[in-house]
Amino acid sequence: KNGDPGRIAAQVVTGIGFLGAGAIIQMKGSVRGLTTAAGIWIIAAIGMAVGVGLYWLSVITTGLILVVLVVMERWEHYVHSGVESRIIRIKLSVIAEDIEGYREVLARHHIHLSNVYVEYDYMEPVTRLNLVVLVRERTDYMKLFAELRDVKPTIAISLGTQVSI
Repeated sequence: KNGDPGRIAAQVVTGIGFLGAGAIIQMKGSVRGLTTAAGIWIIAAIGMAVGVGLYWLSVITTGLILVVLVVMERWEHYVHSGVESRIIRIKLSVIAEDIEGYREVLARHHIHLSNVYVEYDYMEPVTRLNLVVLVRERTDYMKLFAELRDVKPTIAISLGTQVSI
């Protein structure tokens, strides 16, 4: 017997799903490897198409995938050129219940807030905010920090590249 092609395809999909899940990595609030996982899956699909004799479909699909990946990479580079990930650390002399004022200041400066890490020290009382942001290279940090300082009673503000809680 030749075997059941449907069962073979199902096992390929299962195995490739496992490999794709291994390619997806989550680190400190960001997910990486989705494009790699999708690439592994589509390559397996193209391989199965070749295996059943769909050569032209495989060639056309390969071409489309290459075009999409190249175009999307260029578009992403264009959109994110000059953008850096930074951490704004703010130490407050109060326990902050909300950060809406900080969101408004960042929005006025066209800064994208991607994540927030908060630490409360009820003994002092102190709040430490780590705001993970995407900023343009030309951001005026002095003006930004002055506006952030005015939101709540502030002890210190600093800029970094890694979260430290």
